[in-house]
Amino acid sequence: MPELAPAAQLAWIAAAAALLMAALWLVQRRTGDAGVVDAGWALGIAAASVFAGITGGGAAEARAFAALAGGLWGLRLGLHLLRDRILGRPEDGRYAAMRAAMGGHAQAGFLAFFLAQAGLVALFSVPMALLAAHPAPAPWALALAAALWLVAMAGETVADRQLAAFRADPATAGTTCRRGLWRFSRHPNYFCEWLGWWAWPLAGLGAAGAAWLWAYPPLMLAFLVCLTGIPFVERRARAHRRDYADYQRTTSAFIPWFPRSP
Repeated sequence: MPELAPAAQLAWIAAAAALLMAALWLVQRRTGDAGVVDAGWALGIAAASVFAGITGGGAAEARAFAALAGGLWGLRLGLHLLRDRILGRPEDGRYAAMRAAMGGHAQAGFLAFFLAQAGLVALFSVPMALLAAHPAPAPWALALAAALWLVAMAGETVADRQLAAFRADPATAGTTCRRGLWRFSRHPNYFCEWLGWWAWPLAGLGAAGAAWLWAYPPLMLAFLVCLTGIPFVERRARAHRRDYADYQRTTSAFIPWFPRSP
């Protein structure tokens, strides 16, 4: 494939993501489950990362990091969401609440929401596009970024598996997971996801537009802590689990730390 500048890559990514999200909106319309948008977002990031790595004009190692780090992260998250949150499960409470609130305008509202997610795919693909254009990444910076990415990926995977095993145990129904990483943080999966986004500014040191990469960890933090992540999850957990208020009092919300005394 011909080499593309980051701006051209992002234009192609935005167009492809819009088509993907429009198709998933049709799936949602047929199934009545809007949760597919989450898996589509993650898998869209994976595909965008590979595309950026293949069509980028930078050094081979920079393009490989963009394709592998972004691709594997998005693929793991997308498959996890499909397996554990979407297929064979009731619609996520966030989207059920949105559907009820929009009433007769739900399909138009969901179409706008799905297309907005296509814009977020393009927005969160900027680090991959900029890195794939890096002509000479520092070996030490790539090594440090790869190590941080591996730690974050491993932590997120372990946290998701620990929670899945806890939920599969009938003896723990209606209670809160405090096993493994969940003993030290109420949202270790979110913390590890945020940690992984620090790999991009490290890997991109010296690249054109590298200053923009430092905006992504705080941007992801805002999404996870203030917008789409923790607030809704905690409201729902407090309403459905009798021990969640105690868990909130004793366990760090985000950054892992030793639990406090009740």
